Amino acid sequence: MLGDYVSSFIVGGIICVIAQILIDKTKFTPARILVTFVTAGVILGALNIYDYVVDIGNAGATVPLPGFGYSLAKATIKEVNEKGLIGAFTGGIKGTAGGITAAIIFGYIMALLFNPKTKK
Repeated sequence: MLGDYVSSFIVGGIICVIAQILIDKTKFTPARILVTFVTAGVILGALNIYDYVVDIGNAGATVPLPGFGYSLAKATIKEVNEKGLIGAFTGGIKGTAGGITAAIIFGYIMALLFNPKTKK
């Protein structure tokens, strides 16, 4: 069990290090880095490469943004195999609906609890 925590921490940390390197060494905006990570997760998930990362890193691989892309790819592939072309449009939504809903609900709760202010 401790090994799972350590491997999750290491894999999640590596993903964060890659993001930090992109922030420090490139002129990518944070939005482009986010899109790059999700797109990389989709591509690696579709090619079954990200499966190995998930096997090693567990939540350290599925929680960050590449994990979201991975979930999109896997759900879409599954839905296309079951329902055909229409699955390309419905699979990603079905596969990630829980995570998106949780993000919206928890974001709303935080907005109610705290008073956000703009930076000066």
